[in-house]
Amino acid sequence: MTTAAVYFLLPEILVIATAVTIYVAGAFFHTQWGWGWLALLGTAAAAAVLALQSGRSPAPVGLLYSDGLVAFTRWLALNLAGLLVLLNFRPSADGGAPETLGSLLLTVAGTMLVASSQDLVMMFVSLELISIPTYVLLYLGRRDALNQEAAAKYFYLSVLASAIFLYGLSFLYGVGRSTNLEAIAAALSALEQTSPAFVSFAKLALVLIVAGLAFRLAAVPFHFYAPDVYQGTTHANAALLSVIPKAAALVALLRLGWWAMPGMENFAWKLVLILSLLTMTLGNVTALWQDHLRRLMAYSSIAHAGYLLIGVAVALAGRNASPAVFDGWTAVFFYLCVYALATIGTFAVWHYLGGTRSVEGLDELAGLGKIRPTAAALLALFLFSLTGIPPLAGFWGKLQIFAAAMNAGGGPGGGETGLWFTVLAVIGVLNAAIAAAYYLRIVGVMYFRIPLGAPRTEGDRGALLAAVACAALLVAFSVLPGPLVRASSQAQPHVGQVANLSHDADAP
Repeated sequence: MTTAAVYFLLPEILVIATAVTIYVAGAFFHTQWGWGWLALLGTAAAAAVLALQSGRSPAPVGLLYSDGLVAFTRWLALNLAGLLVLLNFRPSADGGAPETLGSLLLTVAGTMLVASSQDLVMMFVSLELISIPTYVLLYLGRRDALNQEAAAKYFYLSVLASAIFLYGLSFLYGVGRSTNLEAIAAALSALEQTSPAFVSFAKLALVLIVAGLAFRLAAVPFHFYAPDVYQGTTHANAALLSVIPKAAALVALLRLGWWAMPGMENFAWKLVLILSLLTMTLGNVTALWQDHLRRLMAYSSIAHAGYLLIGVAVALAGRNASPAVFDGWTAVFFYLCVYALATIGTFAVWHYLGGTRSVEGLDELAGLGKIRPTAAALLALFLFSLTGIPPLAGFWGKLQIFAAAMNAGGGPGGGETGLWFTVLAVIGVLNAAIAAAYYLRIVGVMYFRIPLGAPRTEGDRGALLAAVACAALLVAFSVLPGPLVRASSQAQPHVGQVANLSHDADAP
């Protein structure tokens, strides 16, 4: 590995080194405090190095890319890491603080590496760097039978999804005769001209890849684990499951489907569009019957995966079109950011309210507006944003997603393509209206129901700080969405603008 590659990977190295330090030190020092500060320090150091690296021209480094998609994903992962560390700041009653924080940081490092993976093997290893620590987190969450069942379900289904994804990569390797994404893209472009019949293997590879990533997205038909796993784990673990695997899967899907598989766009966008329709409709309709808070948020997570897939379908359909017409990239990453803030904030408030016990049922929030007005106001803000009520950031996110689909519907493709995307946008709007019913139901319980008991014991102050930080960012993006829109619009691969540093032995 060259000096340039080491320098490029320094943020990930710092995050992994911090995780390893917390793991090892936790075995020798039995104190439950201080690990959160160390995790925040390591995350801040990685962010400082990443800031120093910003401004350099995009360039591939060995097995890794360096472009707009990589930069955006790394910053997103580090910011999510800070919020999730705060959410896990207080040690659990069963211990395990070093293992919890160390595993969390490893999932963040895996997310950062997924975006920059230039090689199929590197991408698979990066995704597993997210999955394996998640098994540990789910096992450490609680020590009751329901938690153990949730951890076992996630483990076995995750292994199955990884096998399906790897099987898809093997077909892609067979078609491209290389594990390098650029070599695969060149081979597929040549196959379109010389061996059109062989392209069917690439389509099979795409189906298997999408199926494997659908598990991490919690998209239909690999969504069924989410309600049971969310219900059986903690609020902090549910928050991580809602955002980290989703972000990594979206980035991998766009990197593989958009960048590495030219010529597959017409097939890919249809596949993703159908998944989007099924996913958001099933998630929203099923959430209407839920009274358990984390189970309700699991179906909410499924529904939001469907919204995100709208943007992915638009991006795939517009691969060879003008960005002004098909602007799915910006919509996907803007929506992902505001969804992550609102979701982590929601779980942070519930974690804070729990005190010594977890807030589980909807009825437990009755009268919260009188008992804990600040917590109720924060929770209402997050739920209104998830609903998409203007002028909150969630509204701007949904507007961009649906506008991108409508623009694609009226784009140069016209005809059948335009009709599909118009129908997709209309069904998306109807789903947003359905979702308002269960989000506003929670707000109604907080403000219009009589309290069932005495005020709860206040919980972790770190969780409250995480909720306040999420709220502040949501309000900022609601008032001034422009900076996040510009950052999201730059989260794209830079085609034809890279210089090879993989053989550069000099320091950057």
